[in-house]
Amino acid sequence: MGKPKRERSLPDNEAKAVTRNLRVSPQKLNLVAGLIRGKKVEQALADLEFSRKRIAQDVRKTVMSAVANAENNHGLDVNELIVSEAYVGKNLTLKRFQARGRGRAGSIIKPFAQITVIVRQVEDQADAKEA
Repeated sequence: MGKPKRERSLPDNEAKAVTRNLRVSPQKLNLVAGLIRGKKVEQALADLEFSRKRIAQDVRKTVMSAVANAENNHGLDVNELIVSEAYVGKNLTLKRFQARGRGRAGSIIKPFAQITVIVRQVEDQADAKEA
C-alpha cells in the first residue's frame, strides 16, 4: 500500500532543487545566490560559469537540477524559466581547535550551508504583447 502522496507545496509553474551540506559559510553562499535571483536561467548559468567564487560551480549544479526537475517532472518549457527564488540556510557547524601560545586553544568554526533554488515558468513579454 504505502503512504499517500504528499500534496505539492509549489504552484504548477514552479520547480525547485535543494543542495545541502555545502562547505561554505552561508554569508559567502548568499553573495553567489544574489547573482542569480530574478534572472533568466540561461543568464544565471552563464554568470555562474564565469564567476570567480569557488562555490559557484555547486550553485550552478543546483540550478541545472532545478531546470531538470522542471522539465522532466513538471513538463515546463526550459526556455521560459527564470530563477524566481534562491535562498540560503545554515546547516551543521564543525568545531575545531588550534593550539595557541601558553597552553591555550583557539576555536575554529567550520560552517556548512544549504541552498534552495526555485525556478518559475513565465511567458515572454514579447509574445504577450503580440497576442
